[in-house]
Amino acid sequence: MALDAEIRAALTSGLSPERLEVINESAQHAGHSGDDGSGESHWRVVISATSLDGQSRIAKHRAVHDALGPDIIGRIHALAISFD
Repeated sequence: MALDAEIRAALTSGLSPERLEVINESAQHAGHSGDDGSGESHWRVVISATSLDGQSRIAKHRAVHDALGPDIIGRIHALAISFD
């Protein structure tokens, strides 16, 4: 399974978002530090989930990281998260 599908599945399962965009931004960082050549190193997630309502920004980031789990997080060099 491609990493974008794994990210989508983990966030859908863990947070039941109403809106979820998973954007691969790796091509924009080709040749930069952290680019491992896989084409799957830099990601942006836009998420809206009722389960995150009322939480601080830090708590929301932690929830996203927890939902992704150490296996997925360990394969990502950069993850930008926006909350809708």
